[in-house]
Amino acid sequence: MMRSPSFPSDAKGSPRVTLLARRSYRSPPKHSILFTTIFLSLVVVSSYFYCHRYARLQESYASHEVYAPNLLIDGHNDFPIWIRAFYRNHIYQKNFSQEAGLFGQVDFPRLKEGGVRGQFWSVYVECPENADNHSEAVLNEIVHDTLQQIDLVHRLIREYPIYMEHAWSATDISRISSSIPTIASLMGIEGLHQISNSASILRMYYSLGVRYATLTHTCHNAYADSEEPAVPLHKGLSEAGREIVKEMNRIGMIVDLSHTSFETQRDALYVTAAPVIYSHSNAYTRCAHTRNVPDDILRSLKSNDGVIMVTFYASFLELNPDDASLSSVADHIIYIGDLIGYRHVGIGSDFDGMDKGPKGLEDVSKYPALFDELRSRGVGEAELQGVMGINVLRVLEHVEKVSRSLRTGNHVLVPDCWS
Repeated sequence: MMRSPSFPSDAKGSPRVTLLARRSYRSPPKHSILFTTIFLSLVVVSSYFYCHRYARLQESYASHEVYAPNLLIDGHNDFPIWIRAFYRNHIYQKNFSQEAGLFGQVDFPRLKEGGVRGQFWSVYVECPENADNHSEAVLNEIVHDTLQQIDLVHRLIREYPIYMEHAWSATDISRISSSIPTIASLMGIEGLHQISNSASILRMYYSLGVRYATLTHTCHNAYADSEEPAVPLHKGLSEAGREIVKEMNRIGMIVDLSHTSFETQRDALYVTAAPVIYSHSNAYTRCAHTRNVPDDILRSLKSNDGVIMVTFYASFLELNPDDASLSSVADHIIYIGDLIGYRHVGIGSDFDGMDKGPKGLEDVSKYPALFDELRSRGVGEAELQGVMGINVLRVLEHVEKVSRSLRTGNHVLVPDCWS
């Protein structure tokens, strides 16, 4: 595979791809010519190898000989923000065709090779530069960018139907997964700063195919506290946050607790009428990072019948990220499975949202190696099928059932008013 470049890191060590992505439509980076030259050189060098990979994979579309798990659904993939950062949301050049592979950790042949059958694509837009400013004047630009990212996913699905199909429901996922080789495609927003303090915007995102909303990203918002900054704003959910969780239950949008503070997680698990997910988080006991989940909250997640989707992000796998490997991912899965049951574990890789994957899980083609590792360590086939995707499919089905119940009851939608 072609390695991702090294980016300046933020406080927690994640690449600043997102900052480049949001600003890429405003003005070119200062060193764009040099960067572009290096980037194109790397693409040319790698294209030769990808051409052969595509040729081999074409035969597999008819024969189904490529390893494909029963139903592999990944809860978090940042392919859209990578396209924004490096391709300025242009998807019609031959980089997206069968003639060349893509820069980074994700492209269509590697998704096929990895056996991905369902994917929540993150339509992430970063927090405002002044994270303390929650005004609509600031946040409306983020809504603008979010709609561009949602449109990007729609265009990908329309342009590449051999690879992707839009899934609007759990039933759609089941139907699409039976038709090789398309990927059932859903979306998730990554932080309620992306709704600009408006339940109406949340509902519109749902109508466009967004099926989960992470309550925060790396900033507090009007609804909830993030795990960073460490000083809380609401000490969990605000009153508006409690109402927005109920509204998510009503419309059938999954509540995602990754990135949130521990108090936000406890509040949300108390308020929600439907199962929740962590789209990309790990076990705090295995790696003491505030992006991971303590045992007491994991036990509450079990009571909620939700799912934590284990991420491959190195800093959340090992205290020394250089030690992160495929085995580390298996350690977190097995730890959580032993603690609360494999029914509550899934996969949320965060590919293309990290500068490199852990050793052995460098890109989306490598999932089968993880499942082989889990089998070799005694995880049963039924449990493994749940981790691969059945568990998160069950959550989506339950969320839809709760929504139908609330819509037919006396629950009214959260209104927006002129300010």
